[in-house]
Amino acid sequence: MSAIIEVSAIEILDSRGNPTIKTIIKTEDGAIGKAEIPSGASTGSKEALELRDNDPQRYNGKGVLQAVSNVNDRIADEIIGMDVLEQAEIDNLLIELDGTENKSNLGANAILSVSMACAKAAARELNIPLYRYIGGLNAKTLPIPMLNVINGGVHADNNIDFQEYMIVPVGAQNFASAMQMASETFQMLKKLLKADGHSTGVGDEGGFAPNLKSNEEPLQYLVDAIEKAGYTPGEDIDIALDLAASEFYKDGYYYVSNNKISNTELIDLLGEFIEKYPIFSIEDPIAEDDLEGWSKITEELGEHIMIVGDDVFVTNEKIFSEGIEKGIANAILIKLNQIGTLTETLNVINLAQENGYNYVISHRSGETKDTFIADLAVATNSGFIKSGSVDRGERIAKYNRLLEIEQELKSNAIYPTW
Repeated sequence: MSAIIEVSAIEILDSRGNPTIKTIIKTEDGAIGKAEIPSGASTGSKEALELRDNDPQRYNGKGVLQAVSNVNDRIADEIIGMDVLEQAEIDNLLIELDGTENKSNLGANAILSVSMACAKAAARELNIPLYRYIGGLNAKTLPIPMLNVINGGVHADNNIDFQEYMIVPVGAQNFASAMQMASETFQMLKKLLKADGHSTGVGDEGGFAPNLKSNEEPLQYLVDAIEKAGYTPGEDIDIALDLAASEFYKDGYYYVSNNKISNTELIDLLGEFIEKYPIFSIEDPIAEDDLEGWSKITEELGEHIMIVGDDVFVTNEKIFSEGIEKGIANAILIKLNQIGTLTETLNVINLAQENGYNYVISHRSGETKDTFIADLAVATNSGFIKSGSVDRGERIAKYNRLLEIEQELKSNAIYPTW
């Protein structure tokens, strides 16, 4: 047994300059685990609660001093003395201590900071990498990166409705070559946008945020950039989308390009895009409350592409189980802070594996330098990771960590084929 002897949390800032929480766990043998918690902009309505102070005199109400206090004054007393290696026991205690369905008592941000810090301290305690601690001997698959290179929706101040346009180097030989391909394509995209007089400033996740004529024009730019970077669209590099459709859904209709359309019309539009461009994955193509639309798109397009549920599932085992029964989507996005503990997150991943769903480990738009999700992707052999563009330090940190892991694994490392 290695007992936890110290638990401390402080308020820090995320990549958007908003407050978030950092927690440090220390054990009696001197192991230390530190965790910094991200925050989302496009959020599902059923996500676990991110506790904010709502004090207008501090950070426009976004302070997290209450969450910090919950760690220092309430959680610490309960977990000091517990064995840091007993992750499930610690996480279950945190869930019981909170006592609510959506972690609104202690805050999912407070709870997750402790859960992640404990896992990191346990890995240090055993002197093994975090991915090995979480995933065991079978943790050896590097994820294919899904890089958000053009931002729209709530991730950028522009006129593009869809939230993310991603390049996905499916034809790479390994993770290092995947990042080279992505970087070269990203730099080419910048040149093309600049040559056409567009802004090359970046959005929250490091992608460019130009004002373009339509929601289709970014796809044209991506194909052009891939080709001019020396790669073959649909063979070396595919395209993925995240519509975040809940953000432009109201009263049963979707408001796209200043038009009011039905879910059938939206699905038809996406079907046309799939025929014209090498799109292999679309995330949240339908609003979270439009279950009829989800069933339609899964039935019509699910055999051709990966349809990823984010807002509709919110990394929640119960909600995901119901979605599986209804035949919704064929993949799930995994975000630790949507549910609040590592144990619950792993339960959802297990459920995906058991039911033949792909799963994508994901960052949030408000990030920190914490690289936990990189290790989690390898630990669970996820096959895919979203960590933003090849830009901004908090995004690059995750990719750099994966480059390190690939070097550690050497010949045992696997880069999946798709």
